[in-house]
Amino acid sequence: MNQLPRNISSLEVAEMVGRRHDQVLRDIKTIIEHFGDDHKSVGNYFIEETYQDNLNRTKPCYLLTKKGCELYGTRMTGEKGTQFAVKYIERFNEMEQKQVQNVVPLSKDQALVTVLRTTADLVEDTQAIKNEQHEIRKELSIIIEKVEEQITLTSGEQRAVQKEVAIKVYEIEDDATIRPKLFRELHREIKDRFAVASYKDVRRQELQTVINYIRSWVPRKVS
Repeated sequence: MNQLPRNISSLEVAEMVGRRHDQVLRDIKTIIEHFGDDHKSVGNYFIEETYQDNLNRTKPCYLLTKKGCELYGTRMTGEKGTQFAVKYIERFNEMEQKQVQNVVPLSKDQALVTVLRTTADLVEDTQAIKNEQHEIRKELSIIIEKVEEQITLTSGEQRAVQKEVAIKVYEIEDDATIRPKLFRELHREIKDRFAVASYKDVRRQELQTVINYIRSWVPRKVS
């Protein structure tokens, strides 16, 4: 399907506004001069083109985009400006309608192929997303594991360990004069066994292991 033009020529603009084409060209060139060095933006409004006149001579003209027509319309006020606006708006609407009318509907087979291709693209994108999410989850799990390894006991968990130590010592020894020695011995062994300087340095993930160790602890020698 051929793409219909989406611009109108300066020749058509001249006819719309009731001016000679050379006058319209002069107007457009004046407007372009006001752009200064911003040459890239000019193309959004005016596009240089040529045409063949009645004598088969090549003559310059411009193609005006809808924005170009709006900009050109600012040079006219009152009734003339309104009339030009109505004409170019209707002209662009006419071109858009022709564009729609020239759309060839897809056959059933073409529609099916289009749907299958779209579905395949979606499946591919979905699988790529799943793979990316899987990798993110793996990395996140590693990070969480490393963080958890560094988390130590809260004050409440430290008191729980101290309570287990007290229960164990009182369970083993009735003599109040011997208990301090057992406390020191058990404290020292917990620090050595778990490589910590105090209860607060015990890692949270080892809390239950520490408690189990205390509950099964046997002093080296009771005297």
